[in-house]
Amino acid sequence: MSDTNPSPAGRARATALTCLAVAAGMLCVAYASVPLYNLFCSLTGFGGTPMLASAPASRVLDRTMTIRFDANVAPNLPWRFAPETPSIKVKVGETRSITYRIENRGDAPATAMATYNVLPELAGGHFMKLECFCFEENTLRAGETMEATIVFFIDPAMADDPSMADVHDITLSYTYFPSKNGKVQEASAK
Repeated sequence: MSDTNPSPAGRARATALTCLAVAAGMLCVAYASVPLYNLFCSLTGFGGTPMLASAPASRVLDRTMTIRFDANVAPNLPWRFAPETPSIKVKVGETRSITYRIENRGDAPATAMATYNVLPELAGGHFMKLECFCFEENTLRAGETMEATIVFFIDPAMADDPSMADVHDITLSYTYFPSKNGKVQEASAK
């Protein structure tokens, strides 16, 4: 008659392997969570993340929105950053562009990247970017100034979204942070 119960050493080994597999799985999930969350936000507009568009809107509606532009710089980056105008009126579906002026007021070259979001967060899925300076790092020499442009439209599908019925103002907010190799660097303590 054969014994179907494993030995105590076999059970201990199986338990240890199971614990090791669970720990490795949790570690993989932890490392994948940020890129997966960022991918989810960029695909859905969740959390006020603007969407990327490959072509202008196919129609323009009579509905007009006020778009406000907010520009910020991390405290450890000696840059001045401002939009050409603080706000504009735009028809839903109309393609518009806004230029920002960026100046390195420091005494050394600096590389930075802009992070962005849209408020109210529900509008993120309807704010469509065709071109944006925020897709790449920007390096400015000491005292250098550059102009940077965003080309965008508000998706006409917004008219079919009941949660957007009372939204008349949208704020596009950018913050420049020091970066290296396309990655935003943590703020350094001063």
